[in-house]
Amino acid sequence: MSNSHSHLREAIDVLKKTGVRITPQRHAILEFLINADTHPTADEIYRALEGNFPNMSVATVYNNLRVFREAGLIKELPYGDSSSRFDFSTSEHYHAICNECGKIVDFHYPGLDEVEHFAASVTGYEVNKHRLEVYGTCPECQAKNNTQNI
Repeated sequence: MSNSHSHLREAIDVLKKTGVRITPQRHAILEFLINADTHPTADEIYRALEGNFPNMSVATVYNNLRVFREAGLIKELPYGDSSSRFDFSTSEHYHAICNECGKIVDFHYPGLDEVEHFAASVTGYEVNKHRLEVYGTCPECQAKNNTQNI
């Protein structure tokens, strides 16, 4: 069984246990998120699936994303603009974001877990999470820029 297939089965089991009915649209949105490595927006998910589900609306996508988020299956990544991105990987990790094309790549750096403890001791806050993003130019955009500069 492929890794994405087992993730899909586990996610469907979680939804069923919480009383969520598995509709064809819900299944397709979940499968798209599991297989996406781009951290898509709701609009991107809608555009990718609208050909298979002509009666599906953007509101359907948003509603399902809310259900998935509330079930703990996905993370919503708001980036200050009006369109959040969605990440199926809910394990603690960080993001590298391309300034040019917007591509987002996951990475993990366990040493940063200490930041929460340090912040709590310095500020007196009860810290419950943190978020780290690094920005730069992805390898594809670097290559494109290098060929344009020749």
